[in-house]
Amino acid sequence: MTSAFADALAAGPLVLDGGLSNQLEAAGHDLGDGLWSARLLAEEPEAITAAHLAYFEAGADVAITSTYQATFEGFARRGIGPERAAGLLALGVELAREAARRAGRGRPLWVAASAGPYGAMLADGSEYRGRYGLTVAELERFHRPRLEALAAARPDVLALETVPDADEAAALLRAVHGLGVPAWLSYTVAGGRTRAGQPLEEAFAPAADADEVIAVGVNCCDPRDAAAAVGTAARVTGKPVVVYPNSGETWDAAARGWTGAATFTPEAVRGWRDAGARLIGGCCRVGPETIRSVAAALAGA
Repeated sequence: MTSAFADALAAGPLVLDGGLSNQLEAAGHDLGDGLWSARLLAEEPEAITAAHLAYFEAGADVAITSTYQATFEGFARRGIGPERAAGLLALGVELAREAARRAGRGRPLWVAASAGPYGAMLADGSEYRGRYGLTVAELERFHRPRLEALAAARPDVLALETVPDADEAAALLRAVHGLGVPAWLSYTVAGGRTRAGQPLEEAFAPAADADEVIAVGVNCCDPRDAAAAVGTAARVTGKPVVVYPNSGETWDAAARGWTGAATFTPEAVRGWRDAGARLIGGCCRVGPETIRSVAAALAGA
């Protein structure tokens, strides 16, 4: 699929932002509920714009919207009906656009509309396991309405991210078909496998023939798993690769907190770039200063 964003990607690399939730928490916002950062779409939208702006000012070229955990089902549990929910999904795109306008970088800044996995809606950590007990068709029916709402807001790209399972990826590839907006597909992985245990060679392969998918890769994983995954994605699909790992700390779903030490090093991004990555940034616990270092490393490369 051709688009201005796809052209920019081909000329890349482009710098992605970092973790939106940690930036919001650093600003004093409590995200300890089932909607996570999506709660602020309804309650404090200006906070989201400010978080996006911090990453643009740090050197990011692409902002990923606050809609990762925003679903019709999740909003319904808070008493928000379908029409208002669709409006909040669109608002996520507009807030990132507003941050880009305020940044005024003098060159294009891009907006990726985040669509997290089914497990993100459950808010129980199952996006790190997959295997929900649903068929591909059932997962497609879950994803399609939200993707339609996000596509209607005209982001530059849809971020099908933190996908733990090749079956869910198959559903997303079906759900994104015909929406008229390019997408990237990004797995969360452990070692050389998806979180559900499928080899990455098998998991990446279907994306090679999906016209809507303009990049494939990994996110929300240990940065030490990123390099091999980048090479596999490039080799299997022949497409540009997206990579934005976590800080290296580990999420404890029961305690709802992070444990361990950070292992993300901006110096690694040159290796990811050389292996085929064209969209490079960070996910959970990666903040603006690290993204500033990523941008500097890529500029130096």
